[in-house]
Amino acid sequence: MAGRIRVSAVPVDVTVGDVERNLGAIRDALGQSARSGPHLIVLPELATSGYVFADQGEAWSCALRADDERLTSLGAALPIETVVVLGFCERDGDTLFNSALVLGAEGVLGCYRKSHLWGTEHRIFDTGPHAGMVVDTPIGRLGVAICYDNEFPELPRRLALSGAQILALPVNWPLVDRPSGEHAPEIVQAMAAARSSRLPTVIADRHGSERGVEWTGGTCVISPDGWLCATPATANTAASTELDLTLDKSIGEFNDLFADRRPELYGDIAVPRIPVRPTSRSEARTHVQ
Repeated sequence: MAGRIRVSAVPVDVTVGDVERNLGAIRDALGQSARSGPHLIVLPELATSGYVFADQGEAWSCALRADDERLTSLGAALPIETVVVLGFCERDGDTLFNSALVLGAEGVLGCYRKSHLWGTEHRIFDTGPHAGMVVDTPIGRLGVAICYDNEFPELPRRLALSGAQILALPVNWPLVDRPSGEHAPEIVQAMAAARSSRLPTVIADRHGSERGVEWTGGTCVISPDGWLCATPATANTAASTELDLTLDKSIGEFNDLFADRRPELYGDIAVPRIPVRPTSRSEARTHVQ
């Protein structure tokens, strides 16, 4: 599908550890955002649970299966052309994942497990097996990634090459120092990634703080040209706009971002040139002890 759609990045108020309250806040936010016509709604990373867990035991107490009725029921009230992407703490057997669920009026459309874990996430979650996800939805071909995933340029480019027309990015960006007047570095990276693949990006971030961690409040919508085209009017309000979805990657009369690629020259891009640190949850635990 190609055409004009509404997009909304919604920074819901999340209370760490209180799943029922968070699900209620998500349900309220979806009700307030409901409208007719093609619509993509993105909510933050781990929106059902909060992010700053005291330990893995607390994360387990907040975990939900992807087919949990409390999650799937959120889709039942959606208009037929609305798609929601929300972050949740996923339990699958004896394993936890930092995941994003894609919901439509007809049910679960997909579930993506974060493949690049940040900081102490390594002590709680396992890494997902895929670098982002592309899923066919009523609004078009949707790319999904989570937070730190998008800081690896290969990932959003991979999704664009796989036919994603738009990227949904739930995040929890801890606030970092930056020069006065500058955008947060994560936004700068997302703007560059969007521009380099003409891939519009919808980012839902947290606002305020949680257990001493202050959030960036980076909720925004980025156009396929890489510009911020919507930001919240105030903290904890949605960033909404309309976007035209297309697979056209042309830039002017003579150039095309995909046709001009030279893959034969990029063969060594995935080869490490410097020593790498451990990435698995078990290795990370050993590393920090």
